[in-house]
Amino acid sequence: MEAWIASHVEALRPPFTWSRLPGGHSNLTYLLTDQQGARAVVRRPPLGQLLPGAHDMFREWRVISALGPTRVPVPAALGFCEDESVTGARFYVMGFVEGHALYGLEDVRRWLPEPLRRGLAYDFIDVLAELHALDPDEVGLGELGKRENYVGRQLSTWYKSWLASAGPAEFDDPRAHELQRFLLANAPDQGPARVVHGDYGVHNCLAGADGKVAAILDWEISTLGDPLADLAYALNQWHEPGEAASPRGRNSTSAPGFPARSELARRYADRTGRDLSNLDYYVCFNRWKSACIIHGVYARYREGKKGVEDIDLDALRLSIQWGLKLADEARARLQA
Repeated sequence: MEAWIASHVEALRPPFTWSRLPGGHSNLTYLLTDQQGARAVVRRPPLGQLLPGAHDMFREWRVISALGPTRVPVPAALGFCEDESVTGARFYVMGFVEGHALYGLEDVRRWLPEPLRRGLAYDFIDVLAELHALDPDEVGLGELGKRENYVGRQLSTWYKSWLASAGPAEFDDPRAHELQRFLLANAPDQGPARVVHGDYGVHNCLAGADGKVAAILDWEISTLGDPLADLAYALNQWHEPGEAASPRGRNSTSAPGFPARSELARRYADRTGRDLSNLDYYVCFNRWKSACIIHGVYARYREGKKGVEDIDLDALRLSIQWGLKLADEARARLQA
């Protein structure tokens, strides 16, 4: 890999000091420091056999390359290696950005003083508004994915996952089926497709020392789709004052100083002019989808396909039920 970088990334001079960066659950991410102190980051898939289309490094590379000239903050795209013989998988090199991802409360307490938290939240939602304002064709991402029926396709995919996982998980819940039928029957018309991140949250943003979003990371599942679905996913991760904690504990945005989810929704509406009167539909959809994803993970643990060391299976099961409960509450608000 050092030999390839020496030939393809002019700004870096090996040999490098390598260190594994924390965070994430599968892709391997390393900080490189060359002999002159220049820093960059290498990202590659996990070791071993991969499912087709999984851990798509080229997707991440093409997105940060396209967004680099825009006002959406991303690391600089420095080099992409498609020759798997170099290191066993495709990988890319991106610029190093100073900042810290906020995975939990301890990260917030350590890296983001309370006076900066409101400003970071506002910048977080403003950056998402900037992303959703871009015309995919104009930035070279018009072929990133299918444009039509984003929510419908997701409903089909994740309902199949629920059905396939129910047996191995030895757990089913009638709400999963009722909500899927409701969401299919009441799907709103999708507006113009925009680039959607798919996992936008403070865990995938680098918070700078100035309390701004220094860069958005992890574009692995980005595609074209409905921006309101992307917004609701981001807002669902935001804590609302007085809201009960999930079975897995308080998230990072429950720290003092952050604005409420409802305030961020209003700010997005003001920035984009989009009508959010049907936002609870997308809240319901994302709560249901998250429950399906956790259900699949729970099933793999129950089958023995993933090691259960240090895994609280009871908390996972409760998280599925909690997600369905919140989805059902959003459905009730829509029907009120």
